[in-house]
This record gives sequence, structure tokens and C-alpha cells, in this order.
Amino acid sequence: MPPTILITGFGPFPGAPFNPTTPLVRHLARLRRPGLSEVRLIGHVFDTRYAAVDRELPELIAQHRPDALLMFGVATRRKRLSIETRACNALALLPDAGSASLGRHALAPGHASARRMPAPLTRLLSAAKQARVPVALSHDAGRYLCNYLCWRATEAVAAENGPRLAAFVHVPQVARTPDRPGRVTQDGLARAGERILMTLAAAARR
Repeated sequence: MPPTILITGFGPFPGAPFNPTTPLVRHLARLRRPGLSEVRLIGHVFDTRYAAVDRELPELIAQHRPDALLMFGVATRRKRLSIETRACNALALLPDAGSASLGRHALAPGHASARRMPAPLTRLLSAAKQARVPVALSHDAGRYLCNYLCWRATEAVAAENGPRLAAFVHVPQVARTPDRPGRVTQDGLARAGERILMTLAAAARR
């Protein structure tokens, strides 16, 4: 069977009224390239709320049975794309876009302090570099919704009949005009996202 890839991003949240992952996910879900022949692409944008992730991720996996998850989130203080290598068992007591906080510092008390993201990380890094944007592997997915989604994705991969692969990419806040030297643009994000997607699709075929 051709692989299915679920591509996700987030909507706006306090401090980020524009989230560049929203248009990025919409672009990638419509992408047509020879390397994506017969690959089924499902795009979804989460409200930046813990409850949305908890409710919608299991629903999406049950409905579409994806072979791989490709997840994006914005990190407004970063200057480059960050391919996350692990999900941390930690939470900040920050409210989400609905003013809700989980009220605890550990995501899963009593479990490991971190879990490796199940994806071909070095191949994704090499692919993103071809887009001529700054990119690196990251060992810290933060303590907010992005890290929360990373952890939930690792749980999904560990579950019976779950996806086999899960990758998360933090993106910087983009320059809204193309003449901002040193800043990643939405076009740059699209180029990098396309290459990451095609590399993950190739891994999902195996």
C-alpha cells in the first residue's frame, strides 16, 4: 500500500499572532512531486491547545492510519530550522491559546526523562540543508505544545498499529518581506519542508 503521511502545524498563540506553520502545512498537503507519487498526504492544523492535541491526534491516526507523522511548530526565538531529536518529559506551566495549563511539570510522571523521535534524523537534516536555509538538529523541543505533541507522537508510534515514523521540525518566525537579510522566509520554509517531506516519504516506503 502507498504510504500515508499526516502533516501537522499549529495556529496562533499568545506571542505569535501569525504562525508560519499554518500556510506551510497547507502548502505541503497539496504538494505534487515525482518523489511523492502515490503518497497520500493529510494536512491538519491544531489549535494551540493541549485539549486539541489530545482529542484530534488520536482521531486523525484512527481515521487515516498514517505511516508517518511530520509535525511543525514555530519557535519565535530561534533563527534556524530545528529538527528535534527527542521529546522531553517536561512541561512549563504556561497557558495555551485557550488559557489552559496542565498544572504539572512532568508530562508523564514516572516515565523516562526523554524519548527519541522515531525518524531518520540525519537524512532529514541533509535534505533540509539542500534548501539553503539554516538548519540543525536540536536536543530541546521546549516545554510547551510542540514538545507535548512530540511526546504524544512517540506514544502513538509505540502503540499497536500506530505510525512507524514521527518527525518534528521547529521553524523560526519568518520574515514577512523577502528583503530581510539573514531571516528565513516563507518560501525558504516551503523549500525545506518539501525536501523533508520527500525524505520522510522515502523512509516510509521502506
